[in-house]
Amino acid sequence: MTALCLILLALLVLFVWRPGFAFRHQKPAFYADTAPQFDIRKHLSGDMISEGIIYGPRGQVVSRFTADFRGAWDGESGTLAEDFTYATGATQQRKWFLTMGEGGHFTATASDIIGEGQGVQIGATVRLTYRIKLSDAGGGHVLDVVDWMYLMENGSILNRSEMRKFGVKVAELIASIRPKGA
Repeated sequence: MTALCLILLALLVLFVWRPGFAFRHQKPAFYADTAPQFDIRKHLSGDMISEGIIYGPRGQVVSRFTADFRGAWDGESGTLAEDFTYATGATQQRKWFLTMGEGGHFTATASDIIGEGQGVQIGATVRLTYRIKLSDAGGGHVLDVVDWMYLMENGSILNRSEMRKFGVKVAELIASIRPKGA
């Protein structure tokens, strides 16, 4: 019985941790020599459009959305307004407040973000980590989020985000972001 329990425990650990292992262990330095150079003041500026999907914990699509983004910068401070429309017809707005720091680092805040998000732009990538409190309609859960954005040669951005609760992946988001009219 003890051997069977150990085997089941090992399988559970592999099931819970393995699917997100590679994503969680990406490091910004891996992308230092990639091009084009991602500068959020340039690439998250003006009117943009986004389309995306959200996967639930079992890998099934649980939500689809489109969004209008508007980025504006004044020196080292910027805002990114996001207006989402979900396939259900529900809408959501978020306004990020971004502040550039040294060496490509930046901070990000928004009304549903707990504390301050920490970001870094390096090479063709941006990584942003933060804690988000979902709306009551979304269960009111607090999730740990890691966003990776990858700048493509044509100026489009691909975004992949993992959301975790107690270290267990509960959702994943995949989205594209591109300048409006592109």
